[in-house]
Amino acid sequence: MLNSVEVDVFKKFAPLLVNSISGGTIFLVSDREKMIWKYASDAFDLATLNVGEELRIGSGQFLAMQEKRIIEEKVPRNIYGIRLVTKSIPILDGDSVIGCFIMAFPRLHPVAGAFNDFAPIIADMFPDGAVLYITGLEEFVSRQCSKKFDLPSVEVGIKIKEEGSAQKAITTKQPISEELDASLYGFPIMVMNYPLFDEDDSSKVVGTFGIALPRQTTIELREMANNLNRGLGEVSAVIEELAASASQISTNEQLLNSNIVGVSELSEQINDVLGFIKQIADETKMLGLNAAIEAARAGEVGRGFGVVAEEIRKLSDQSKGTVVKIRGLTDNIKRKVHETLKNSELTLRASEEQAAASEEMSASVEEITAMAEHLEKIAQRM
Repeated sequence: MLNSVEVDVFKKFAPLLVNSISGGTIFLVSDREKMIWKYASDAFDLATLNVGEELRIGSGQFLAMQEKRIIEEKVPRNIYGIRLVTKSIPILDGDSVIGCFIMAFPRLHPVAGAFNDFAPIIADMFPDGAVLYITGLEEFVSRQCSKKFDLPSVEVGIKIKEEGSAQKAITTKQPISEELDASLYGFPIMVMNYPLFDEDDSSKVVGTFGIALPRQTTIELREMANNLNRGLGEVSAVIEELAASASQISTNEQLLNSNIVGVSELSEQINDVLGFIKQIADETKMLGLNAAIEAARAGEVGRGFGVVAEEIRKLSDQSKGTVVKIRGLTDNIKRKVHETLKNSELTLRASEEQAAASEEMSASVEEITAMAEHLEKIAQRM
């Protein structure tokens, strides 16, 4: 406990002591009803805790004066908008309590308390840089950016967004990870927020710890994978069409080959018919010759019959000549058909090879497409 003289001496030394306490502090003196003196550090002050403010009933100051002993109180956030630890020491005048000397410290979560020590190290450990921050339930309270990356819009004292990941982590009491497009900050980022729980009550969230990472490289990699996937899909579709066409060509070539063989067989049949016609022509000529002999024997009476017999021999000779010409043409057709058959067989083999090559190419494209999809999944995990 203190007396009024000791308190007056302390007030003179307060400016020298107040900034020596890590994290900052506020020194206060009260009478039995209200605050009558205050001195705050540069690092920590509260506009809601001022001279003239009445003491809360049941506060640590009330208990310290009632029980005449030092009282340490953990003040919840709803009183001053921030969690505090206060130490209240009664001030005596003789045996009478006339007031209270109070020291108020910000009550920080262990992560928040160590933030200034670990954040600068971690921020520069990420290849593309990072921004680390601590939020309370309403605003950003600490931040640390790397040399490579910064978010100027994330500043101490700025209210957290209602739809932001920090608020989601506070509401759900679960870690939140989100990818944000360039519409919010001008470039895509990955944001991760982890709820920080009250050390004395693990069901209460007192703030969040967050990390923001640039995602431009990952987004570009994903877009490349998407473009590659789309391009391969188009190529695969074209190859499938080519394979289908090659298969149809192969089928058509097989049908054409069969038709050519049929034409060759028809040529043979025509030659057989021509042989039969030649045989008839030979026999007709022989009959004409016999008729002419018989007409000569008949003399004047058989003269007209002899003329007819002569015409029959001429027609027989003409028929034989026509048969020779037709046979020559059919032989030529057979040669051409034979050459066409050879070419058709070559085309058939080529189309079959083309169909096989198209199938192999389609399989290769499918494999590359699978690799592109795997690349996209890797980009999503980055």
